[in-house]
Amino acid sequence: MMASAVALPARAFSGSYSPEDVTFLLKPVSLLPTDILHKEKAIQSGRRHYSEMLSAEAVPDAAYLELFEAALRRNSARLAHDVARLADAIAAAARPGQEIVLVSLARAGTPIGILLRRSLRRRGIAAVHYSVSIIRDRGIDMAALGWIAERHDPASAVFVDGWTGKGAIAGELHRSLADRPFGFVPRLAVIADPAGRADLAATEEDYLIPSGLLNAVVSGLVSRSILNDELVAPGDFHACVSYAEFASIDRSRPFVDAIDAAHPHVAPALFSRSADARKATARRCDKVIGEIMAVWNVRDRNRIKPGIAEATRVFLRRVPERLLLRDPGEPDVAHLLHLARRGNVAIARMPAASPFQAAVIIRALATEEEGQ
Repeated sequence: MMASAVALPARAFSGSYSPEDVTFLLKPVSLLPTDILHKEKAIQSGRRHYSEMLSAEAVPDAAYLELFEAALRRNSARLAHDVARLADAIAAAARPGQEIVLVSLARAGTPIGILLRRSLRRRGIAAVHYSVSIIRDRGIDMAALGWIAERHDPASAVFVDGWTGKGAIAGELHRSLADRPFGFVPRLAVIADPAGRADLAATEEDYLIPSGLLNAVVSGLVSRSILNDELVAPGDFHACVSYAEFASIDRSRPFVDAIDAAHPHVAPALFSRSADARKATARRCDKVIGEIMAVWNVRDRNRIKPGIAEATRVFLRRVPERLLLRDPGEPDVAHLLHLARRGNVAIARMPAASPFQAAVIIRALATEEEGQ
C-alpha cells in the first residue's frame, strides 16, 4: 500500500450529524490530496478515474460563508416547502404502514435525506436513513446495499439526491440496479429535477439549494466518496475522508436544523407530471447540453456541468474554463459570479429558454498537456 493511502477500521458512522439522522455506510480512510491540476489532467487523459483521487478542500472564506448564509435566509422556506412536498410524494408511493428506507447518495443527497426522514417521522411514518456511495461509470456500492438488505426490506427503499444535472447519476443508478440486486428498485427522489431524470421530485426548477454552495462543511464533514483499489478491498464499503479539522466552521447540523425549523404547517400540493412531460424535460435538457457543446466546441459531454449546484462543484474542486449564466442579475447565482471573478474565469450568457440557471465548462487540460 502506498504511503499516501491508509485504510482505517471499517464502521458505520454519522459524521458530524446526530446518529439518529443518518448512518453513513462508508469506510473512513486517510488519503493525501492530489493537486487539482494534476487530478484534472489525469481524469481527462483517462489515466485515473475521478473516484480514485481527492483534491484538498479549501476552507471557505468569510465572504463566501456570508453568501451561503444569505442563500439560506433567502431560500430556506422554499426548500422546506419542497422537502415537505417530496416527503408527501414518497409517502403516497409507499404501502400503508410500510417502513420507508431512505438511501441518500453521498454526499449531496445526505442533508436532503436527513430532512426527508424528519419530515416523514413528523407525519407518523417510520423511516430510516442511510447514506451510500454511487460513482459515475463504476456504480453504486453493493456492499452497502447488502448491509441494508440484511436489516430492511429493499422494496421499501427510496434513493435520494439533492438535484439532477445531466442525469448521469440517475442513469448510473438505473444501470447498477437493472438486475434488481437484493431486490432494490432504482427509484430516485430529488428536490430539483431540471434534467427530467428522477422518479419523484418537488420541482423541475433549477434554484439554489443552499447546501450546494459548500462541500464537507455542510455534509457531515465527510469527503466525496472514493473507490481506489489501495483503499477499498472486495466487500468493503466505498471510502471517504473525514475532515474533523473543519469542525469550527461546520454548518452541517445548523443547515438541516434551519430548514427543518421552516417546515410548512400546511401540506403543500404534490408536484405531479406525466411520463410524457418528464421525457419532454429530459429532451429539453439534452438539447441545451448539445447547444452548449456546439457553441463552445466541446467534444466531451463530461466537461459540461449544468445547474447551479453542479456549476458550483466545478469551482470548488475542478478547473473551470467558462461560466454560463441565464441571468447574471439573479440572486441565486451571486456566489458563482463571486467565484468566477475571484478565479478570473470567463462569463457568458446562456439561452433564455434554458431550464438551467447556470452551467460551467471544464477546462480541457488533457488537450493542453498533449500539445506541450
